[in-house]
Amino acid sequence: MKYALLALALLFSQTSLALAPLPVTQIAPGVYMHQSTHHWPDRDNHGEIANIGFIVGDKCVAVVDTGGSPQQGIALRIAIKQTTSKPVCYVINTHVHPDHIYGNIAFKAPGVKFVGHHKLARAMASRAPHYLGRAEETLDIRVNQDHIIPPDLEVKDSMTLNLGNRELLLTAHPTAHTDNDLSVYDKTTDTLWAADLVFLEHIPVIDGSIKSWLAELDRLEKNHYKLVIPGHGTPVTDWPASMQPQKAYLSDLAKEIRAAIKQGKTLEQAVDSVGLSAKDHWQLFDQFHRKNVTIAFAELEWED
Repeated sequence: MKYALLALALLFSQTSLALAPLPVTQIAPGVYMHQSTHHWPDRDNHGEIANIGFIVGDKCVAVVDTGGSPQQGIALRIAIKQTTSKPVCYVINTHVHPDHIYGNIAFKAPGVKFVGHHKLARAMASRAPHYLGRAEETLDIRVNQDHIIPPDLEVKDSMTLNLGNRELLLTAHPTAHTDNDLSVYDKTTDTLWAADLVFLEHIPVIDGSIKSWLAELDRLEKNHYKLVIPGHGTPVTDWPASMQPQKAYLSDLAKEIRAAIKQGKTLEQAVDSVGLSAKDHWQLFDQFHRKNVTIAFAELEWED
């Protein structure tokens, strides 16, 4: 293990020399974000499609998601070093999807704690064989089990991290986008890093429960934040108005699926007909909408 870590450190050192820092923007005092464009994850973008970044306190830095590839994680680490001399103390993974966790290994070091939802480790373990088995073919990246780093600190309800005169409130949400969604609230700037609980411009992607996601959006809608950072899309200052398109898409989807089930339509018929009026309102609609219908239909078909 000792020699493996030394070899890994040497590899990162050599790779860092060839990589430029990840472009980041300070969107609030001490809050830095890399905003990704909307793409289907593939061999050209290497799965680097999510908003990721970091928050700087007086004592140390918390990373919020690490990117879709080990190389993006290294580039983010370089950006942090160029921004502040404070060390990284926490790496927060907001959920299990590869575009948010594959850069983790770039931050694996003494003194760094990985933090996630209490269901994240289980999700990582169950999905790792599939994710790792397809990474080279679909994303053109080389990853193995060492790149799947479960949390050292698990959030069951909520947890406060102190970065030095800067507190972050982490909330473990009920099943929504996934069953392991975690949000990060920066009290200093009244910023909610909502991650994939919130999609803007990019069509929402269901990998959990449409009913529970709508319920969670109802709860979040009652709060007011100065700034909200989505997992995909542009940060917004008009919360909760900005989340209404997502809420409408999911609400209409559930309504139309329930109607289709009541009419005795099959899953195949629903996939071909439900929700098509939203097509022009979302990027990547063709890539994700049919899957959304499939997952939501399977859930709603058995509701009381």
